[in-house]
Amino acid sequence: MTDEILLKLQKDFPLEVRPFEVIAKQLKTSEQEVINTIKKQKENKIIRQTSAIFDTKSLGYNSSLVAFKLKDKHIDNAVDILNSHPGITHNYERNHSFNIWFTVATSPNSVLGLEKTVQILFKLTKADDHIVLPTLKLFKISVKLDTTGKEAVKQKVAKIKKITINLSDKHIELIKLLQEDIDIVPEPFRHITQKLNISYDDFFDMINELKQSGVMRRFASILNHRKAGFNANAMVVWDIDETKAQTYGEKAAQYSAVSHCYLRPKYPQWRYNLFTMIHGKTKEDTQKVINNIKQEIKAYEYMPLYSSREFKKIRLKYFTNEEQIWESKYL
Repeated sequence: MTDEILLKLQKDFPLEVRPFEVIAKQLKTSEQEVINTIKKQKENKIIRQTSAIFDTKSLGYNSSLVAFKLKDKHIDNAVDILNSHPGITHNYERNHSFNIWFTVATSPNSVLGLEKTVQILFKLTKADDHIVLPTLKLFKISVKLDTTGKEAVKQKVAKIKKITINLSDKHIELIKLLQEDIDIVPEPFRHITQKLNISYDDFFDMINELKQSGVMRRFASILNHRKAGFNANAMVVWDIDETKAQTYGEKAAQYSAVSHCYLRPKYPQWRYNLFTMIHGKTKEDTQKVINNIKQEIKAYEYMPLYSSREFKKIRLKYFTNEEQIWESKYL
């Protein structure tokens, strides 16, 4: 039952007044049993957070994956420096000479911007080299760990028709509240409706607007991969012909074990341009997926980069003053 609840929280979190009651009915159990199970999984740190997941680009933020090449003696200090930036949400050590990999985002109000921010971090950390790897094409972003072991190996990636909306002050206030981890109580959205002084109907109408516009990707729980038993999570990079990127990216993205799939630029010191994040409980599981993808795309070469250490993994906080405080030290 626990595995089924965890999968539903990741895939189909009900945007309803009493979401845990909806899950309980689907699994033929009680609302209290679902709540108790989720609370236990949070206490055990298997569930990291349950909140809205927003599209960074749609909110005017600029972001990129970045890799630094650092000597071992500089890593600890570099990690402290990188983790102090509020726009760095993921930071890992991986098995490559480019050994520190992180994602960084800057807001539309950033004075420094992404490029200058990376340059400052490069100097502060005493890195020997770096590459900036922005997204050229996004094929998939959806972290859903198969806790049941019953999911299909391949699934179609849904294409959503987006509507255009102008974000109002009320939308922004809603986003600020939706990005926070919810309380595991029968009506977890009640406090938001009370703070905004709106009805549940208005609340869900606004959420649907955010979803249909692509501003909000989904509402879901994110699990701690290792604590959930997924210990072999590899960022697999592929050297492909860019003219075949659309076909190859779509093929790789169909695999359920692939949570992220992007096309990124090549550099003289970095020839890999298709990035796939693959999750497995064992390296054998991960390698099976790699082998399947390898049969479907013609890559000149590929390389799995496993994370040896996780230094930071959080959700990006939108519309805060934390970035302004960080930048004021370097202006």
